Amino acid sequence: MGKPWWHILIISAIAVFITLMVFLLFYPVPPPPAAEMKDAREAISKARKNKADIYSGELFSEAVNSYDSAMVNWRRENERFIYKRNYSNVIALAELSLRKAIQASESSLNNTANLRVNLKQQLKNINDLMAEINKIFPTYPLTPEVRNKISLGKMLLRESETAFNDSQYLQAEKKISESKALLESSFEYANSHLRSYFKSYSQWKIWVDSTIAMSRENQDYSIIVDKFSHKFFVYLDGIKITEFTAELGKNWVGDKRRRGDKATPEGMYKITKKLENDSTTYYKALMLDYPNEEDTVKFRAEIENGTLSSKTKIGDKIEIHGNGGRGADWTEGCIALKDREMDSIFKYVREGTPVTIVGSMYSLKYVLNR
Repeated sequence: MGKPWWHILIISAIAVFITLMVFLLFYPVPPPPAAEMKDAREAISKARKNKADIYSGELFSEAVNSYDSAMVNWRRENERFIYKRNYSNVIALAELSLRKAIQASESSLNNTANLRVNLKQQLKNINDLMAEINKIFPTYPLTPEVRNKISLGKMLLRESETAFNDSQYLQAEKKISESKALLESSFEYANSHLRSYFKSYSQWKIWVDSTIAMSRENQDYSIIVDKFSHKFFVYLDGIKITEFTAELGKNWVGDKRRRGDKATPEGMYKITKKLENDSTTYYKALMLDYPNEEDTVKFRAEIENGTLSSKTKIGDKIEIHGNGGRGADWTEGCIALKDREMDSIFKYVREGTPVTIVGSMYSLKYVLNR
């Protein structure tokens, strides 16, 4: 009599179970890509420390995106039956992330080094420009708008230097660009204005040469005022014997055109009066014969040409006086010296002493290169 059917069924089930267990025991389970993911993660961390997210943004983003995609794929594979998991795509993405992170790190270091060199040169160039502005235009009466642009440009330059020293190169680059734009445009305006002003140099030179020649021929004193350098020169027998620093009208660039323009006139004048004590507000003063005949002719021509209103009055009462030494141009058009310097001048001059006022005794080329 054969075995009962259920006995056969149990034996078959056990056999199947053993066979399945043997299969599962020896069938390779796909290993998780933990090592590859760790390598990619550490490479990204290193790249971030090297500021690749700032200085090699595209490669760094590719590395991060590849890593994120690998994580998504890893989670998806982990949801599948263990023997059906396939991590090849995860590994490929992790390896891609690793390569991109290494490239981003190297690129960032190279870009940072190159940017640092470039910014350092730009800072030098802008500092040189700032020094040129300070050298040529310290007392030049530029418009408030231009002066404000120069001040802002200087402030941005200092901020860019701070950012550069803190290795904040992109911030430094932005501020350098802004500073450069402000300072270059201001310099171009000021330089153009200055060149236009110095077109009168040939006339100034004639006046200066004539004044020195008269001093030599007459063996007497003469005064020359150089407005651009703010210098007051005293000559005797055609030789300079002393000089002082002069303070001028607030709008000293150019000739005086009308009353109240705060400009210091240019031309050849003479002292008409020596004032002191109660006869002057400014300690001591030397009245000049402004306006002279040439000034009057030019003023009338401007009225006739319509460049000045018919109601405009010609300027007058131009003096060399005391109360100077303020370190700024503040007069209504006069020339101010320190009181002790006025004491010295009073010993040299008399009524009739020549006083020549020019924009500059020197050519623009000399002024810019000295």
